[in-house]
Amino acid sequence: MARNTELIRQWEILRDIDAARTGIPIAKLAAVRKVHPRTIRRDLAALQQAGFPLIDDKSNGTPMWKLGGRPFQRLEEIGLGFTELCALYFGRTLLSVLSGPPLDEDIERALAKLERALPAASRGFLDRLPQMVKAKAIGPRKQDERKSREVLGRILDASFAHRRVEMTYHSASSRRTKDYLVEPLRVSYADGGIYLSAWVPEYAEIRQFALERIRTLAVTQEQFEPHPLPPDPFANSIGVFSGSPEVIDIEFDATVAEYVASRQWHRSQAITPLDQGSISVRLCVCNDLPLRTWILGFGAAARVVAPAELAREIAGEHRAAAERYATALSKPKPAKMTLAEPRPEVQSRHRRWPSRPAS
Repeated sequence: MARNTELIRQWEILRDIDAARTGIPIAKLAAVRKVHPRTIRRDLAALQQAGFPLIDDKSNGTPMWKLGGRPFQRLEEIGLGFTELCALYFGRTLLSVLSGPPLDEDIERALAKLERALPAASRGFLDRLPQMVKAKAIGPRKQDERKSREVLGRILDASFAHRRVEMTYHSASSRRTKDYLVEPLRVSYADGGIYLSAWVPEYAEIRQFALERIRTLAVTQEQFEPHPLPPDPFANSIGVFSGSPEVIDIEFDATVAEYVASRQWHRSQAITPLDQGSISVRLCVCNDLPLRTWILGFGAAARVVAPAELAREIAGEHRAAAERYATALSKPKPAKMTLAEPRPEVQSRHRRWPSRPAS
């Protein structure tokens, strides 16, 4: 923990010095971080040893620390500031998780090219930053990475050239595979996957297609005039969906009210306090599967007030779930197995594959 605290402090010191064009005194750096000036001097010495050209230039007798010379001229030539590169370096883990395949390799290559603009010692220091930043992708989409890269490349080429594409697509909701002729307009990342927003002439509307469910895709020579897109992808949905919004009213009881109120589920949300710690949430969103899944995730702590049809659908889902559990719980319970008395086949398997010590 102490090591991480030191690294973060040194990172912040670099940012402050880079931002202060005329330099910054040790006393100010120490006061902001509430540490002794000796600690700042040690940090500055460590940064110098790491290859950062820090110099103290006296102003009215006070040493003012700044970055000397033009050590990052190659960065300046492409308009990228030193701290901007450091921020990319710092967030590379987050970028990798958010993009996921098939873009993670491209991000790594791009960062590697930018890194070459730094001195070797500086790169060594910055290499420690991503170790402190971790991110977890919830439910990343399973896909053939090589195929997805090829499909994504064709989609982007077709979108830039305004060319229609022919594709075979498997719909998870309808459970059928169909051929489409579409006009690719935009690629978006959401809900752990990459989506194509495309105008479908057959339906005269924009639809969303998940990249991993595109079976085949070919770019045609037919060109098209792009249809206007909303500024934000899936702007009317709490998840990944396109459609017309409507007013949704939901009440949450006190057991989940604080959690619900602490997040922005959609930019349209309006929260009203109710009795005994419960809240009312009003949304103007699509009445779609992501919305119903979200509501059901709160179980009995959420109650749809309006529209009435959505309330009936949610109530029906709860009844079906209760019946399914009742059937499962009414079945005889299997005999409990103890670790001391494993089944014979389990014993055999354990003899064949001895357990490994924890690493």
